Amino acid sequence: MSEQSLEIATGAALIVEAAPPALKRRYIAAATIGNALEFYDFVTYTFFSIQIGHAFFPSHSGYLSLMLSLATFGVGFIPRPIGGILIGLYADRAGRRPAMMLSFTLMGLAIVGLALIPTYAQIGIAAPILAVVARMIQGFSLGGEVGPTTAYLMEAAAPRRRGFAISWQGASQGISATIGGLVGLGLSAALTPAALDAYGWRIAFLLGAVTLPFGLWIRRNLPETLHAPEPAKPDAGERSRLGLALDSRRIIGLSVAVLAAGTIGTYVMNYMTTFAQHTLHMSPTVSFLASSLASFSGVGAGLFGGWLSDRIGRRPVMNWPALGAVLLILPVFFWITQTRTTLALLAGTMTLSTLSGISGGAFYAAMAESLPKAIRGSAFGTTYAVSIATFGGTTQLVITWLIQVTGSAMAPAWYLFSAACVGLVARWMILESAPVKTQTPAEAFS
Repeated sequence: MSEQSLEIATGAALIVEAAPPALKRRYIAAATIGNALEFYDFVTYTFFSIQIGHAFFPSHSGYLSLMLSLATFGVGFIPRPIGGILIGLYADRAGRRPAMMLSFTLMGLAIVGLALIPTYAQIGIAAPILAVVARMIQGFSLGGEVGPTTAYLMEAAAPRRRGFAISWQGASQGISATIGGLVGLGLSAALTPAALDAYGWRIAFLLGAVTLPFGLWIRRNLPETLHAPEPAKPDAGERSRLGLALDSRRIIGLSVAVLAAGTIGTYVMNYMTTFAQHTLHMSPTVSFLASSLASFSGVGAGLFGGWLSDRIGRRPVMNWPALGAVLLILPVFFWITQTRTTLALLAGTMTLSTLSGISGGAFYAAMAESLPKAIRGSAFGTTYAVSIATFGGTTQLVITWLIQVTGSAMAPAWYLFSAACVGLVARWMILESAPVKTQTPAEAFS
């Protein structure tokens, strides 16, 4: 063996010795169960927005009732940046585990509260007020959940497994959407429309609350990662958090654009349950089935995207599937709206969700790796929350309004297409961050 080969082998051995242990399954479960529950609550609201509108916002106009319900859904996005900042800063100072415990507890209180609020017919104006308060608590906690969770998944994983580990953050959202859709499918099949209006949607929320004790127990036993050693960014020195944020303004700005596009895509897909019923006049069962299958395909695609990005790099996995999605959005929606068949709805939504999932699985890792550890929880959480608050809370209102004023069922497709184009450009401008591409074999080995 040559002297150079010996040095490389010795360096690789030292890296192996110093590398963090493989992320244990229970750690992934602990981080993602809270994320999944929080998104289950948010997504379940979109699935049952028509029924919730009837309960809290009764009106002779079905359109007005739906718009008021969606506006209340949107209110939950307003406090998300505040939660991202405050709970994110708490995670960067006190630790990832206490921050995740705090956000999970707040979400648990809100989800139970929303499920138990009496209807407008029972307590009058207090009903929608309480619903708005519950949504704002949910928004605050969810805004503070994403940053600490993503930071934890990255820091607890071995360097060359970060993509797959972090992809569970996005996958947990898809898991929650899948479960929410299946719950909606089961309830819509088992209950009459009147029963679904009266109490069926409440059952869906309470089923999510069942996991609260288990989630609190499993998170309480997580090891802390905040103070674990990690290679420093070049020239980071003793920079303040504000200085580090300014140094990271490029990745933060690009991430805002990518997350905004992804958020619009997510909530357009979640809206398909309402869209299929309200606009296309398809059955609730088919509508819930489409959302469930699309979400399920997105879960597998996201995990695959994270796994693949560990092996070939973040950029190709982020970019090419996103390009494919952009090219297919308009044809897929045209097929769905013109034929209004079960096949078109199922195949179309699953195809778009799969492509978006692959790209998203790589993007989360690229963003987390590009942020300094000292601001990772707050910067990731705040960037995510600002994008979601700005576009997630308005997407369903905007497309419902566009359909109403244009009379075109293709309105959601054009809105989604425009956002996806912006997100695609931003993705192509993000630099490679995967260890397999940016480090020597000895440095990246784990």
